[in-house]
Amino acid sequence: MNCGSNCLSAVAHIRGGADAACLSGQVRFYQERESVLVVAEISGLPQNSKTGFFALHIHEGKKCGGQAFAETGGHYNPRGADHPCHAGDLPPLMQCCGCAYLAVRTDRFRVQEIIGRTVVIHSDPDDFRSQPAGNAGTKIACGVICRQSNFRVFEMFRNWAPVTKKRQALSEACRFLWE
Repeated sequence: MNCGSNCLSAVAHIRGGADAACLSGQVRFYQERESVLVVAEISGLPQNSKTGFFALHIHEGKKCGGQAFAETGGHYNPRGADHPCHAGDLPPLMQCCGCAYLAVRTDRFRVQEIIGRTVVIHSDPDDFRSQPAGNAGTKIACGVICRQSNFRVFEMFRNWAPVTKKRQALSEACRFLWE
């Protein structure tokens, strides 16, 4: 990581909706000097998917409420770009035995721009062509992006115990955003 001693970071604690009640995980965002590192760790993905791929997007909404996460709105797209060039368009998750891990860098947004927005997992892969949102199917999981303050990224790999306590505290702090 190349961001100085303290990196601005954020996390979305992901929970599945009615169609994927066992789905859970985290999507973490780490600000670097010129980009953002996005790390997703998800479990409980439906194994009956036709392709095993699930679209992953940042949405403009600030809540995971409404039927089928309707309050998440559309893709985060502050510059009005065509799909798949929205700032919130991310590579798909690929499940193996119901789990997925993704790490990608992007320069389409900065962490401070997305805090309070939502991360959404869709039932199908993004086709990267269809307008306005890639024909990615229904919204099956959601999480609100919350700031993690004064968190050094390298500590995550050096000392797991404090990170676990921080994750638990963030989960409790962000819980009200689900209601």
